[in-house]
Amino acid sequence: MQIVIVGAGRVGARLSKVLDLEGHKVIVIDKSAKVFERLGKAFKGTTVEGIGYDLDVLQESGIDRADALVAVTNSDNANVVTALIAKNRFQVPKVIARIYDPLRERLYQTLGIQTFSTTSWAATKINNIITHAEVIRHMSFGNGEVEVVEGEVLPQLANKTLSELSIPGEVQPISVIRNGRAFVPTSGTVLEEKDGVAFTVMTSAVATLKKMLHI
Repeated sequence: MQIVIVGAGRVGARLSKVLDLEGHKVIVIDKSAKVFERLGKAFKGTTVEGIGYDLDVLQESGIDRADALVAVTNSDNANVVTALIAKNRFQVPKVIARIYDPLRERLYQTLGIQTFSTTSWAATKINNIITHAEVIRHMSFGNGEVEVVEGEVLPQLANKTLSELSIPGEVQPISVIRNGRAFVPTSGTVLEEKDGVAFTVMTSAVATLKKMLHI
């Protein structure tokens, strides 16, 4: 996916690095070039210096080809204006704006903008909305390289063993939830339809896990 992140603060930088690790094409916009240092030397995406709601800046970022835009500056108004431009002028399919005032959330949602409050959301939650809505991402470790995620067993995986959902060093099943009760499985555990399976997984392998789960 091609994803534009407006704002390279702590949330924006963390989200950008996680998405970049997963192999997405990430473009980060910020009015201060200095904050791009937060992205680190390993970041392979693109940076654009400028105001997020400036049309020229957005066009430079390739907004017309973007699959998603996330506005996470420290200004509610700037985030919402940027989101509205992305949604209404450039028809970006997925648009999310951070807000600091939860009381405005309902108003902004009536405008068709998905919002989140920094008091209750984190970068991994935003990433889940954009790229991996089919799996539940519970937590991450280190700088986001390893995550705990959960997916549901679909009919085509029923009666297969859990070993078929394991990749050494990348994907490791750690728990199965069946009929509301969790247990620690073995490699020979036979899956049942609608089982919930929790995994530790390298962030770069989440897309691979989705393919294994047929989602």
